[in-house]
Amino acid sequence: MSARRKPYPFDRFEPKWQRFWDERRTFHTPNPGEKNFDGSKPKFYVLDMFPYPSGAGLHVGHPEGYTATDIVARYKRMRGCNVLHPMGWDAFGLPAEQYAIKSGQHPAITTRENIAKFKTQLKRIGFSYDWSREISTADPKFYRWTQWIFLQIYNSWFNPETKKAEPISTFRGDDPDSVRLAYVAEVPVNWCPDLGTVLANEEVIDGKSEVGGFPVVRRPMRQWMLRITAFADRLLHELEGLDWPAGIKLLQRNWIGKSEGAEIDFKIDKHEQKIRVFTTRPDTLYGGTFLVLAPEHPLIDLIVTEEQWPAIREYREKTARKSELERAELTKEKTGVFTGAHAINPANEQKIPIWIADYVLLGYGTGAIGGVPAHDERDLEFAKKFDLPIVEVVQPLSNEPALGFVGEGIAINSPIIDGLTTAEAKKKITKWLEERGKGKGAINYKLRDWLFSRQRYWGEPFPIFWENGRHHSLSESELPLVPPELEDYKPTGTGEPPLAKAKDWIRYSNKATRETNTMPQWAGSCWYYLRFCDPANESRFVGEEAERYWMGGKQAGGVDLYVGGTEHAVLHLLYARFWHKVLFDLGHVSKPEPFQRLVNQGIILGEDNRKMSKRWGNVIDPLDVIAEYGADAFRCYEMFMGPLEQMKPWSMKGVEGLSRFLARVWRLLMDENQAGEWQLSPRVQDVAPEKSQRKTLHATIKKVTEDIESLSFNTAISQMMVFVNAFINAPSVPVSAIRTFLILLSPFAPHIASELWEKMREKFAVTPADLSDQSWPEHDERLLVEDEVEIIVQVNGKVRDRFRAPLGANEEELKATALGLPKMRELLAGKQIAKVVVVPNKLVNLVTN
Repeated sequence: MSARRKPYPFDRFEPKWQRFWDERRTFHTPNPGEKNFDGSKPKFYVLDMFPYPSGAGLHVGHPEGYTATDIVARYKRMRGCNVLHPMGWDAFGLPAEQYAIKSGQHPAITTRENIAKFKTQLKRIGFSYDWSREISTADPKFYRWTQWIFLQIYNSWFNPETKKAEPISTFRGDDPDSVRLAYVAEVPVNWCPDLGTVLANEEVIDGKSEVGGFPVVRRPMRQWMLRITAFADRLLHELEGLDWPAGIKLLQRNWIGKSEGAEIDFKIDKHEQKIRVFTTRPDTLYGGTFLVLAPEHPLIDLIVTEEQWPAIREYREKTARKSELERAELTKEKTGVFTGAHAINPANEQKIPIWIADYVLLGYGTGAIGGVPAHDERDLEFAKKFDLPIVEVVQPLSNEPALGFVGEGIAINSPIIDGLTTAEAKKKITKWLEERGKGKGAINYKLRDWLFSRQRYWGEPFPIFWENGRHHSLSESELPLVPPELEDYKPTGTGEPPLAKAKDWIRYSNKATRETNTMPQWAGSCWYYLRFCDPANESRFVGEEAERYWMGGKQAGGVDLYVGGTEHAVLHLLYARFWHKVLFDLGHVSKPEPFQRLVNQGIILGEDNRKMSKRWGNVIDPLDVIAEYGADAFRCYEMFMGPLEQMKPWSMKGVEGLSRFLARVWRLLMDENQAGEWQLSPRVQDVAPEKSQRKTLHATIKKVTEDIESLSFNTAISQMMVFVNAFINAPSVPVSAIRTFLILLSPFAPHIASELWEKMREKFAVTPADLSDQSWPEHDERLLVEDEVEIIVQVNGKVRDRFRAPLGANEEELKATALGLPKMRELLAGKQIAKVVVVPNKLVNLVTN
């Protein structure tokens, strides 16, 4: 299309309207207390999951969610809301640091260049962001407050009695460091020597880093941890009041993984120590024939026999090269090594062997499990492979075999609980263990504390210093703590972070040194939605009045609509909810939840039905599409492809189809003169719409309104196509109907709607003058009532004609109208009508001899 004339002049008016919106600050939203703020209006906070500004820029899949939120934002403004619709940048991240390692260019420079590219792309699509609220997590003005929030977490503890975070000053124990919500621990981590940093489990694929494909090993390291597990119950139960997809709620519930059962102590034979095991099925205790410990379990070094030590050491080394996801893989072949030690089953006092195996994880439960092979699939595989005893202790209620049965039934081969149902047996055996000091009822969570350290340069430095082996917080007046300039950004190779190279910066005082780890990329995204409410505030992370207004309302969550990809279904959302609850408990925010309504857009695939990637060569730049077809066609196609939540392939032919639709909208109002100039068509007249036109208009108002509310944008566009088809060949186009239609079209295609509105305004004045200042129309249900029906006319049972008649017309009226039709007079000439059959509101059948 670029080589031939455009079907309508989008290339001339789209840049014009983008400049107009910028210069006029059309989408600027004042805060409470600021000039032009109208507190009588309801608020609507619509938010995109802000992007990481990579060097590649946006491809056509990225703006799908942004287009959806922009339609909603424009619509809500016209519905009389104060709309907060901001955009910013999740700017810390490993790719910029990797580029710095290769090129020597400071990550801040790379990040600024990438942000500029992203911003150019977003502005060219015509999004109605309030750019005065733009933030970057890598800006010291922003991460000053990220560090401040970390200090709130550091200086807090979770009071189990109030079930809330409280200032550490309220803790009455001797060791406040043992209960802080931010603490230091020696934990096994995924260490990547080539990247020089710790990786999350999700960043490790098949034993290699997701970025770069470098080998990853497990090794213990001193790390900062956040005590998210203290909030597990609240994170679980407070999901209920949120308007989130059921699948996302289920993912979060499964990640938190609440289990009720018992903790049971197994005494180690010939040792003083005990091994504590958590189980959800204490009723199967008599079937426990072995214990399995995580290879990292601290008791192994104490109990392993001399003969087994070489095998144990070799197995541990192999395990260290695996990620937790690989170790937990259910389909993999079971491996393990006998420690040479035994434990005593507290139910029957029998000796059972203690093994180690990589499928047991130190961070989950107690890092030890009791093997009950008759009633656990994984334990059964393990027992069969290593020839361990198998004892059936649950009898199914049906005729299925007991071996391998994992459901509830009747206890057998279990003297204390024989004959009891599973529920009764659980209660009795737990009580029996508690009475003898051998165990207790317990609730366990799959969720583990959040590993919050990274050995990177490009991240928020911790506002912490160390003195005499103890950590201390900086004062708020010392924030922001900015990372030092380095000569190079390469990993130290020793496990020490890159910041360790800055010897002068590290020295906090003669006796104290700074923390050299940095925070993970998640940190800024845990609270950025709050900063958008009040981004210029220099005295507080968010002003109290601004926070109460934008995060207010009757619902539990503050953000009214949050749109982003399912890849953030668990971690980002869980982490942000955790931070928000801490801030809520401490009185810094007014709501217990950050996001009320969550919608996940589907992935847009390449035209080859594969995920867009440089690897496949199927990445399409939005600016290339816009150059060819215009921003409005791009926006409309993004929404017309199918339901927002579904995965769908990109099609340039589809974009062309939407371009043709918008060209029809243009020609509905505009004619081209002999000089090739566009001018308002004389068909556009200040006349009243016909009855059928009014009905089509109000059906369109109703449909588009309902579809925007339900985010069914594809069907809204379909209805607007119906409207254009109904008016395109009309002898006159009523100004009132077209004005209303342009308001309906404007959230989807704001440039062409604004241009046509201006062209009409030159001839037909309107107040207020600008399209973006118009109110959203309301439909009149009375005009949609069917007061006419189509009547089929048959001759001897065959359809010959049709006509429209008033609803409820009597038989004589229908008969007379049918006989008077020109086609019927011609068909019936010379024939005698023997009978007329009338079915009211449906048909007239003329029977001839």
